[in-house]
Parts: sequence; structure tokens; C-alpha cells
Amino acid sequence: MKYITNSEKDLNNLVKYIFKKFSIKIFMIYGDVGAGKTTLVKNLCKFLGFHDNVFSPTFSLVNEYILTNSIKIFHFDFYRINHEIEALDIGYEEYLYSNNYCFVEWPDRIPNLLPLNYLKIDIIVKENKRNYLIELIQL
Repeated sequence: MKYITNSEKDLNNLVKYIFKKFSIKIFMIYGDVGAGKTTLVKNLCKFLGFHDNVFSPTFSLVNEYILTNSIKIFHFDFYRINHEIEALDIGYEEYLYSNNYCFVEWPDRIPNLLPLNYLKIDIIVKENKRNYLIELIQL
């Protein structure tokens, strides 16, 4: 599926559509630097009910946002890692299979650690518009 946005309202509509259409909790978000990966994650978190500050965990690699006592969001940014072992060292697989929401920026840095089922979102910026290519991966 392809979706084009050029406003905050468009992005909000996309997020609503994603949660209406897909029941998956793991999102792999691809895109160049500045494509809007973190902005998308902020909107995903907001839709889920998390209204505090959401920022890219570029240096910490993972941020945890608590929705309720039993539901959490884990936000990963693997831009800075050089080897997949670094993701494993922070407990990436435990987070991934915890049945909580996981939003992963730069999953191309961990190609051998991708789960079997996830929502792939590729953000491509063209002419000041963002093209979102969305694909449900189920292996």
C-alpha cells in the first residue's frame, strides 16, 4: 500500500488507518536521515494514548514509554550501531517478543534479527511530500 502525506492531518489519518487495518504490534520503519521516522513514531504513540515527549533514542538505542501497567511501547533507533550484536546486548529480542509495541528505526542495520511478522513502513521523501510504502510481512 502507498500513502502520500504533505500535512500533519494527512499523517494523523495514516496512523488511524494503520491501527484500523493492522493488529500487529511490531513496526520496522525505514527511511533516510530526516525522512520523518521519529515523527511517525510520535504520532503512533500519540494514537495509542502516550502524550508525553517522544524522541529518538539515537544514543540510548531504546526508549520505553509506559501506556498502562501492562502495556508498554519500546522505541528503537539503530542508526549508530555497527554490528547486530549491539542490538542483542541491549536485550532487543526480549523487548521484541514481550507482546508490547515495538517501533524500530533503522532496521536495515539488523537484517538478521528481523522478526517473522511485522509491519514494514518505508518513508521516501519526494518533492516535499512523504511517500509511505506499507507492507505486512508474515513469514
